[in-house]
Amino acid sequence: MAVYAVGDLQGCFEPFQALLERIGFDPARDRLWLCGDLVNRGPDSLACLRFVRDLGDAAVSVLGNHDLHLLAIAAGHAPLDDAGLAAVLRAPDGNDLVHWLSRRPLLHHDPDLGFTLVHAGLPPQWDLEQARARARELEAVLRGPECEAFLSRMYGDRPDRWRDDLTGIDRLRFICNAFTRLRFCHPDGRLELSAKGPPGSQPPGALPWFAVPGRRSAGERIVFGHWSTLGTVDHPGVHPLDTGCVWGGRLTALRLDADPPARTAVDCPPCRAPGH
Repeated sequence: MAVYAVGDLQGCFEPFQALLERIGFDPARDRLWLCGDLVNRGPDSLACLRFVRDLGDAAVSVLGNHDLHLLAIAAGHAPLDDAGLAAVLRAPDGNDLVHWLSRRPLLHHDPDLGFTLVHAGLPPQWDLEQARARARELEAVLRGPECEAFLSRMYGDRPDRWRDDLTGIDRLRFICNAFTRLRFCHPDGRLELSAKGPPGSQPPGALPWFAVPGRRSAGERIVFGHWSTLGTVDHPGVHPLDTGCVWGGRLTALRLDADPPARTAVDCPPCRAPGH
């Protein structure tokens, strides 16, 4: 059995199929980890959702910010701004797909492999067990009767710093932003959510989330997506996989059970220009 982690699909179904063929993925034997953002911007979000859902236990996908955006649109709390998402909602199985998506985790950890999967990152205050507990908190909300109330107030950059005594929407919004939007962070733990470019483009004092001194998850091996402009990273335990497929970059798979983990990638036709 092989275990592969794959970067953000964002509706790019054909490169996804090409990558699975390249690595020889067999759902009867192998397992697939997906970094989230299955949907939005690319040409075929519907096919991506259907394919991953139909893989069943052969695949695990964590929630990304674009996946949550689809949930908010479906609940009537965000504007419908993408043709691919409209196709999902018009599909005869659209409601089932949205329901399935809302049941995806925010964090996946395999103690045997020694890898943890998230969409964006972890704030420096959380060790792995704290991160797993915070993920379970928000997952319970997304799967329960409070889901619509959360989605109606999900968007926002505050609070930007974790405190154990945070409650209500402040607590849930921080958890959501940490798992699905984080790129840069200040040494005091404040999330810097305004910066989306490569390292070096951030406001003074901010660092890539994984480079903050004293980060409590520093001993873990973390696989993540979200940051298509990050570029090559040489940092212990850090495995970024969003290589900009939707922008005409590459779609990348990392074989987690190999020693060392081995990358395979396919070229992608551009679906969107940056900024559009």
